[in-house]
Amino acid sequence: METPSKIKLQKDSPQLDQLNFSDAFIESKAKYQKQLKKWQVRLLQIQQAYYHQDRRAILVFEGWDASGKGGAIRRLTEKLDPRGYTVHPIGAPSPEEQSKHYLHRFQARLPSAGSIAIFDRSWYGRVLVERVEEFASDSQWQRAYQEINEFERMLADDGARIVKIFLHITPQEQLKRFAERLENPMKRWKLTEEDIRNRGRWDDYEAAINDMLHYTSTNSAQWHAIAGDHKWYTRIEVLKHIVKTLEKDVDVAPPPIDPDVLKAARKELGLTLPEVS
Repeated sequence: METPSKIKLQKDSPQLDQLNFSDAFIESKAKYQKQLKKWQVRLLQIQQAYYHQDRRAILVFEGWDASGKGGAIRRLTEKLDPRGYTVHPIGAPSPEEQSKHYLHRFQARLPSAGSIAIFDRSWYGRVLVERVEEFASDSQWQRAYQEINEFERMLADDGARIVKIFLHITPQEQLKRFAERLENPMKRWKLTEEDIRNRGRWDDYEAAINDMLHYTSTNSAQWHAIAGDHKWYTRIEVLKHIVKTLEKDVDVAPPPIDPDVLKAARKELGLTLPEVS
């Protein structure tokens, strides 16, 4: 009988004030595009390996408003087979969802064997917006750290690979991006009154984020915080971290061809194909 794995907090969990913004940039568009192609191709190989091996991956994105989550997810999925992943944009729970445990709506969105689930915001709303805006009581959000750790440990023990990313931007960069959204008719819909109000509680959110990073970065699912002021750098760092995490201890080589397929191709299609050892 197997004993359950113990939940251990990461010794050096990331904190926002530890991020270095001075070197978090890419010098040229050409270098960015070269790296983007490289990591996207490797991620496609990983997706195919996960499909053939019935593996599951859960990618969790959290970050400040306008921190670039959507742009990072678009580059992440750009070259993937759309049949093998699902993006879940998470907003406020519906009245029906509010009547159930807060983790219920996320359990219903977990990936099936061979697929990837991407959460654009997640169950961490319990210890972020619900904490700061007092949608959850003190006892509710305080016990959520352990509930979430148990939830993720359960998923990891069941074979799911979990990657958690937090995109951090400075208040100055956020203000700049808010102004850009207001000036661009195609992006105005992204900015809400809630986004604007949240800036007034920056310190409260920063404290909640640091607590989240400290209390839920575990041996089963570590947090990775990325400096997000430079979009090219952010997107490459997201891809790089996801690739390295998902490919660890996984054979990403293409599976061998089915000998029966080769035989049928020779007989029915008249193709001359080499023997495969």
